[in-house]
Amino acid sequence: MSNEKQKFNKVLSSYDVLALAFGAMIGWGWVVLSADWLGTAGIWGSIIAFLIGGVLVLFVGFVYSELTSAMPKTGGGQIFIHRALGSKWAFVGAWTLALGYVSVVAFEAVALPQVIEYLFPNYKVGYLWTIAEGDVYASWAAVGMGGSLLVMLFNYRGMKEAALFQTIVTVLLALVGLFLIFGGLAVTPPADQTPAFIGGIGGIMAVAIMTPFMFVGFDVIPQTAEETNLPYKKIGKILILSVVMAVLFYIGVIFATGQGLGQAALGDSTLATADALASVVGSDWGGVVLILGGIGGILTSWNAFLIGGSRILYAMAHAKMLPAWFGKLHPKYKTPSNAILFIGLLSFFAPLFGRPMLVWLVDAGGLAIVITYLLVSISFVVLRKREPDMPRPFRAGKSSIIGYLAILMTFGMGILYMPGMPSALVWPYEWIIFGGWMLIGLYFLAKTPKLPFENVELNQEQLASGDK
Repeated sequence: MSNEKQKFNKVLSSYDVLALAFGAMIGWGWVVLSADWLGTAGIWGSIIAFLIGGVLVLFVGFVYSELTSAMPKTGGGQIFIHRALGSKWAFVGAWTLALGYVSVVAFEAVALPQVIEYLFPNYKVGYLWTIAEGDVYASWAAVGMGGSLLVMLFNYRGMKEAALFQTIVTVLLALVGLFLIFGGLAVTPPADQTPAFIGGIGGIMAVAIMTPFMFVGFDVIPQTAEETNLPYKKIGKILILSVVMAVLFYIGVIFATGQGLGQAALGDSTLATADALASVVGSDWGGVVLILGGIGGILTSWNAFLIGGSRILYAMAHAKMLPAWFGKLHPKYKTPSNAILFIGLLSFFAPLFGRPMLVWLVDAGGLAIVITYLLVSISFVVLRKREPDMPRPFRAGKSSIIGYLAILMTFGMGILYMPGMPSALVWPYEWIIFGGWMLIGLYFLAKTPKLPFENVELNQEQLASGDK
């Protein structure tokens, strides 16, 4: 890795870290996709799908927690895989996770103008073109492009400002979500309530493949380990807590939306959670409140994944996997400014592809994320066997069973995206996004040297005690 003496500022508290991960995971998807989940699998089918995804992510979360406490360096999964499997596999894991993060950032740039449309239905003017039956308007695209510039500016100017913004908006978002959840528990369900199950096992599977994209976010924590002002053992505990909180939040939202809207209303709704809260409180203002919370969800995910994605590219540059340009820290703000600009510009242009881009990004990004999780889980098992005495302030159990279960579940989830499965990626759009990114990666992979892993620059006695 590069010997260039650059240091991040250690500014993140435990509340900052929790808000970063939880805010990234709950994001905006629950606002825009709840009707799809309920219509595909039913109320309890969707809940089971999210429990399956939650168990998967919880196992992977334990894996990440142990490895992050042992190797708290910017890069997260790339560092873990490099130590266990070598630099080439580390590139694959980092590059696929980068696609996952970039897809979320771009997703939010498209989601923002979509939610604004709910508040101002007639604001679309200046027709540009049609892509996959989706009309693109200049005013619509301009909202997403403006949001991209705003979030990029927050991140460019420093982690502390971005973290403060993340904490405030995450608290507001969680309050709105809890308002919906507890409101849904208190109301009598409609006569045409959505059935408990729709589509059987196939319906559950179709929802389950969306969960990696929904839950991705806890792994932002390893990307910011060098900016975290906490004992390393506590980082792992916060990571697990964020996953459990997100699982409970999604399940609560699904149940409350199913309680608040009947099947007919769900079929007619463009944003079911907003309509569900309006129904629960008996007034349109409930929907407006939830939409404002949804905007907060867009901003928290957007912010967190721009943070995480830029740190991945920064770490890859320092491992000589990408050009050194990506590995520069801003001399004043101590942020990976070039990597932030790169991802920010990709999201800036995403709204020009219109609303269909939302679904394409969810599916293509989900497969990429699962590949990274699989490689990190394999690395966990390899390092447990090869380096049993490596200091691990946070340990995910005495045996490696959690690692093996994480491997099994991530491999099984990955199969669901493949051709021939009911939930396969859609040709050509989703495969173009995934395949195009991987083809670009092959170019850089061929240029990546087979470098030995350099042990992280930490005092091993301090690591063993869990302190800095």
